[in-house]
Amino acid sequence: MEAEIKGNELRVNAKGWKSFTTIEDSREIMEFIMKNLVESPEIERIVISEEREIEYDEEQVRILKEIANVYIFLVKEKGVLSLDFFPQYNQLTKELVGLLLSDPIFCYVKASIYVFKMNDENYAREFLIPLKEMLEKTTLIKEVKNRLENYMPGSRELYRIIFTPTMRPTFMLSRFSLFPPKSSQLIEKYYLKDGSEVNIYKVANKVRPLYFVLAKEFSLSEDEYLLLNEARKVLLEKKIEERELRDLESIRKSFMEKGRTILLDLIAKKNLLIPASEIDKLVGILVRYTAGFGILEILLADDRIQDIYVNAPVGRFPVFINHADYGECETNLIVTLEEAESWATRFRLYSGRPLDEANPVLDTEITLPIGRARVTAVTRTLSSAGLGFAFRRHRESPWTFPLFIKVKYFNPLFAGLMSFIIDGGRAVLVAGGRSSGKTSLLSAMILEIMRKYRIIIQEDTLELPVEIYRKLGYNVLHLKSRSVITHVESELAPEEALRTALRLGDSALIVGEVRSKESTVLFEAMRIGALANLVAGTIHGESAYGVYDRVVHDLGLVPTSFKAVDIIVIANVITTPDGLRRFRRVVEVVEVRKKWKEDPLLEGAFVPLMTYSAKEDTLKPTDVLLNGESEVLNEIAKRVREWHGAWDRVWENILLRAKIKQTMVEVAEKLNRPEILEADWVVHANEAFHLISEKVFEETKSYDSKLIYEKWMEWFKERLKK
Repeated sequence: MEAEIKGNELRVNAKGWKSFTTIEDSREIMEFIMKNLVESPEIERIVISEEREIEYDEEQVRILKEIANVYIFLVKEKGVLSLDFFPQYNQLTKELVGLLLSDPIFCYVKASIYVFKMNDENYAREFLIPLKEMLEKTTLIKEVKNRLENYMPGSRELYRIIFTPTMRPTFMLSRFSLFPPKSSQLIEKYYLKDGSEVNIYKVANKVRPLYFVLAKEFSLSEDEYLLLNEARKVLLEKKIEERELRDLESIRKSFMEKGRTILLDLIAKKNLLIPASEIDKLVGILVRYTAGFGILEILLADDRIQDIYVNAPVGRFPVFINHADYGECETNLIVTLEEAESWATRFRLYSGRPLDEANPVLDTEITLPIGRARVTAVTRTLSSAGLGFAFRRHRESPWTFPLFIKVKYFNPLFAGLMSFIIDGGRAVLVAGGRSSGKTSLLSAMILEIMRKYRIIIQEDTLELPVEIYRKLGYNVLHLKSRSVITHVESELAPEEALRTALRLGDSALIVGEVRSKESTVLFEAMRIGALANLVAGTIHGESAYGVYDRVVHDLGLVPTSFKAVDIIVIANVITTPDGLRRFRRVVEVVEVRKKWKEDPLLEGAFVPLMTYSAKEDTLKPTDVLLNGESEVLNEIAKRVREWHGAWDRVWENILLRAKIKQTMVEVAEKLNRPEILEADWVVHANEAFHLISEKVFEETKSYDSKLIYEKWMEWFKERLKK
């Protein structure tokens, strides 16, 4: 073994070492490390390199340094190894001092026994008792003292409890822990699509749960690690043009083909017997850590993760995630600076946007086979500690109204009401705080638009799954405008992009987020009814008045222009009383009335149609909605001859839409067919509802809700058979 000290880091080259290469498993490795700590007390991190890199952080090194300090005091200051220090016990002294470096727990146990048995009070007072007492003050002995009852001399089991290094196979750039911390309690275990195991732990004395993922690449055989190391070197030697890096899909496909060829050649040369299924697995891992984004892809594959955070300074802290069920969690993954810099380079190339001292924020998105994410990267001049990332994970396929009903984000009545409002072509703002589900709800609303209408979507950062809408048969024009955060001058300003959209003809208009000057143009479009279809967008605000305040005072809109908004949907994050659990809910549906002059709040312009009941954990209709006093709904009804002035028929239609959504959820759960809740089913179910409604009206001259539902159920049952 060879050791090299760089700054405060000790790097040990253990390649070729035939035994265990971790401190917790090997007396020899521990002794080698301890001798270096005795000579170089400035060491704060230890990295042992073989086919993997095994790293011990500052906290674990501090535990070792406490033992090293005991050695320094006894040997270098007190001179217990000198020939004139109780020469009759020289052999025992050497034995205990040797154990101090290689097995301090056994050293403590043995010293404790000799203190009890030793007849020579002078030797005990000068050496055994100080050794025992100093060891008892160390973190290591404090942690294991109560576990020594069944201790077997020479066992390394207790060291495995104390020392939990992070590991990094050399084909990876990031590190991971293979074992959860001691005294952690397993809360839940589940598996991702690729077989990766996720464990959620409650850690003693911590309010933040631990998200502990065990991916397949964390537990490969030594032969497989060697194969991937060599294959990665060969693959990365192949020249890649910058233009290729801009197309993630094509470079991934290319690497998949080349990687398979390289692996097969290496397997043949080494005469290894590896099954075809294992080769497929190795190819996937190889691509993930060359053309892909490494451990980021593992996290993006979990549809229960909402946000991923890599904080500066990179490499010092674990990755944090925001989990749908457990809130913010710490993970067992650590991104290295090398990997973070690689990500930053690729995000710049992929987006065409800068990330440097003059432009310290980059806002973009990535689309991978396992999921999509919005990316925000920051660097120096804004982040004093350097690179940092936040990833907002989007669902692989869009959220739908039935999916939201299933997770209790809202109830069927809300779904029926919003379906009616969307068909009525009104102006809707979805508001809420960060991570409240605004964009996901907006995406689900798009799926409620009939496919006969053209849809124009404008975003500064592409979050809505436009390609999926197109595959579902929607006629979508997608406009990308300049980000108000990054100010890329080569991109069109958001207000100009929106004016362009308004000149592109009769369409439903969707604005990803209203946050700058484009609000003036958007509200003008709403006011004059320029599009004659749904106009919708998201905006930050936790109440109807909060939205008004933001639009008027922050974005500079003329107050009376706010009358252009018909409906405000408020979504928020609800917490449990202990603050440890969070869940998302739609908490209010508010109608904006038009007969006010100065202050919509004081003049009663904000009229709730549905409000959230915390006690029942659901939205409840208000008397205004139940009694048919909604001005917006009555305006929609005026356009339909059979509904004009007939609130009971309007209400029946809303309830019918709600019943259809609820039926889809119930059948999906009963038959264990989750695909029923996905976009393809929902779009066809909506279309069937409209076509059946039209047919029933032609036959009966009325929109008979009972008959429409019966015929829709016939359609639904037939589709279930396919």
